Amino acid sequence: MTNSVDFQKPFEAMQTLMNIQVAAITKSVEQQKKTGEELAAFFKVEVEKAKELKSPEDLIKFNVDTNTALFELLKGQGEAFTAIATEARDAATSEFSKLSK
Repeated sequence: MTNSVDFQKPFEAMQTLMNIQVAAITKSVEQQKKTGEELAAFFKVEVEKAKELKSPEDLIKFNVDTNTALFELLKGQGEAFTAIATEARDAATSEFSKLSK
């Protein structure tokens, strides 16, 4: 009596997981490019604004406003990376749950 081992399901799961990884890496690289472009544009605009400062009060307001805007930009970028990771985790978890069925 011989039992044949079915490697098809684990092999397909491995392929799917590798595709999930490739998709996550691709999205991450695209997001990094977008993030870099956003940061460069942000600082370019802020440099132009800084040229117009006339008083210490202007400098303080500019500094607070710029740091607040930068924080919001970075927060949004972090949320975008988190969404990529969450999507990949959910897809991988779903694939692992199929293996146990």
